[in-house]
Amino acid sequence: MAVTPPVRITEGHRAGHHIVGQDIDTRLPPMADATVGDWLLYNRERPGSSRLLERKSLFKRRAPGTDRKIQLIAANIDTAFIVSSCNHDFNIARLERYMALAFEAQVVPVIVLTKADLCEIADDYRARAEAIANRVPVRILDARGGSPKAVLAEWCAPGQTLAFLGSSGVGKSTLINGLSGNGAIATQGIREDDSKGRHTTTRRHLHVLPNGCTALDTPGMRELQLTDAKEGVGDVFSDLRDLSEHCRFNDCQHETEPGCAILKAIETGAVDGDRLARWRKLVREERFNASSLAERKRKDRQLGKMIRQVQLQKRQ
Repeated sequence: MAVTPPVRITEGHRAGHHIVGQDIDTRLPPMADATVGDWLLYNRERPGSSRLLERKSLFKRRAPGTDRKIQLIAANIDTAFIVSSCNHDFNIARLERYMALAFEAQVVPVIVLTKADLCEIADDYRARAEAIANRVPVRILDARGGSPKAVLAEWCAPGQTLAFLGSSGVGKSTLINGLSGNGAIATQGIREDDSKGRHTTTRRHLHVLPNGCTALDTPGMRELQLTDAKEGVGDVFSDLRDLSEHCRFNDCQHETEPGCAILKAIETGAVDGDRLARWRKLVREERFNASSLAERKRKDRQLGKMIRQVQLQKRQ
């Protein structure tokens, strides 16, 4: 019987996946259903037949562009550090998207606000982040030096896998360098005029840290289209979801309907109108992407069936 040791995908390339295990450090042929963070049983004789193990969590999105496909982002994550800076990068709608992604995957989200040392109103950014969802911890720090180790220690136990998500230039690589203590990941600064980051990390990469936990560095995602994330969106906006249960009509759209509990809460100031608008947008987007991707899968199945029938007729 062939020996199939466990290995983990640490990087994804067009030519294949980089895998690492005990006394194993090599490249695996591309596997369409695998992503960074996945565990495999490695088949030394036939690497392409290595078996994908069951995941504990999976991050995915609708692939950028017009092609109706799902793109796998990362698997087997325990904690998602959603990183933003105390400057022009701070964007509540973007934070909500990342939180929905984490909630849907049943991964613990933590908002990390960086560059606090360069901002005179860092506490204001903290308050705005804490107002998004009371279930999500918010930590504010200087990504350089020993601050990441001290502030993020409770999520960085040996055996844990962390993912750092956010725009380019917010300090994701710098945070991992701070946790590792070796400064091995190259970093760049931000543009002073608009606080936009420069792409240093070009692909997702798992780093094993000295204390035994693993950290995933990711490039900034310009587009994060949610799909199959209905529960995650609902968890981010749990206050609105709970209020909607008290609307007069079960199919209330929370626009002009009489007896709408959410519109009443907006009138009284209990709910912010902008938050309702962002909820509506994410619900519509998620619903459209989920249905269009389902339609793509249906057509692919029909095409596959037709091809098999043609091949069968040729053999007869």
